[in-house]
Amino acid sequence: MRRRDFITLLGNAAIAWPLAVRAQQSERVRRIGVLFSFAEDDPESMVRRAAFEQALRELGWINGGNLQIDYRWVGGDPELIRKFVPELVASAPDVIVTSGTFPTAPMVRATHNSYSRR
Repeated sequence: MRRRDFITLLGNAAIAWPLAVRAQQSERVRRIGVLFSFAEDDPESMVRRAAFEQALRELGWINGGNLQIDYRWVGGDPELIRKFVPELVASAPDVIVTSGTFPTAPMVRATHNSYSRR
């Protein structure tokens, strides 16, 4: 094989290889629904969100990459719970996370009712 042909072949392989790797990594994006009992601007909420996302990153889950996290903050408002619980359930995330007992009971009822009909 001539040197020029070899270099051309090698160059084409170098171009095609990253495309093949990307095609194999087209794993679907996983979704997490999060219902925080705090208000969005509450300092505790910010700390918990940062810790949650950091722990996920350490496990290889990157928000905006292979993971989409849908946050809802209720700030102790029962009306927001009534609004956000069915909204999160209807979005059909892979996992739902709640923070505190205040939003957890309505979420358990909604998911039990939702999944028992399937």
